[in-house]
Amino acid sequence: MNEVIINQILAEMLPILNNFQNEKLKLVLESKLSKFELKERTVNTGNTEEDFKLIDLFIEAKHVEGCSDKSLKYYKNVIWKMLNAIKKNIKEIQTDDLRQYLTNYQNERKVSKISIDNVRRILSSFYGWLEDENYILKSPVRRIHKVKTDICIKETYTDETLEVMRDNCKDKRDLAIIDLLSSTGMRIGEMVLLNRNDIDFNERECIVFGKGNKERLVYFDARTKIHLKNYIDSRVDSNDALFVSIRKPYKRITIGGVEARLRKFGRMLNIKKVHPHKFRRTLATVAIDKGMPIEQVQQLLGHKRIDTTLQYAMVKQSNIKMSHKRYIG
Repeated sequence: MNEVIINQILAEMLPILNNFQNEKLKLVLESKLSKFELKERTVNTGNTEEDFKLIDLFIEAKHVEGCSDKSLKYYKNVIWKMLNAIKKNIKEIQTDDLRQYLTNYQNERKVSKISIDNVRRILSSFYGWLEDENYILKSPVRRIHKVKTDICIKETYTDETLEVMRDNCKDKRDLAIIDLLSSTGMRIGEMVLLNRNDIDFNERECIVFGKGNKERLVYFDARTKIHLKNYIDSRVDSNDALFVSIRKPYKRITIGGVEARLRKFGRMLNIKKVHPHKFRRTLATVAIDKGMPIEQVQQLLGHKRIDTTLQYAMVKQSNIKMSHKRYIG
């Protein structure tokens, strides 16, 4: 057991000490521990007060950075799931523990590579913060690299599909929702928070609150302006919300309500995967396809990183062929 302990210590000190210092440390440890017989203690399956404190401090730090309550809840849930599975205290967890946990997590839950990398990314953020704040010497996630994910081209709406949806809208509210989502590319969570007075019809723009409560301007087209005004003028309620339920008591619509409405609409028209986020992806694809600079698309969608914007965009193969003829062939 002494030899195992010595090797573990040397492995931990390897990034800090040079070869000569490491050999010297090995001799000292062998000499001092030769009089003792070390035994591995039972793994602590409970969490200490310090663990609770460190997680709370990390969540507070992310809150200050502007993370949404939804993200903070997700971060906390990911960290606690990891601790409950590994059954060690935060400072005792090593790289091999986390590698095994991620492997088991993927095998047992059958999740995608993107999902498993999200877990790795959150754990990396947590342990990176612990290292920066000097609670630990070195993050055990540092040597766990980004998971390579398959490039998956997600579907977008065609022009024909959008027109079919518009032509079959029997309710002015639903038509206004489809137009607003398709012309602005805003998130569904941003749309349901809008109020009537947030809309500037003269400039055809409105301010939305994105992730982290960050404000940004989004713009809509003339058709959306007309349909929005028609919907608002037809309302008989006094609710400040831009979109409300069709029936009394005319409450502000929810994300789940819009999603359910669009799914039902898709089934009625035999259109696959009608979902609010698909409008956002379609706008990004069309904008890039027509030559809009990627930096402007990034700002329009409210993305923090340009890599995220590129994931939304699907460049048409026909345009690649035309560009090849123009610039190369």
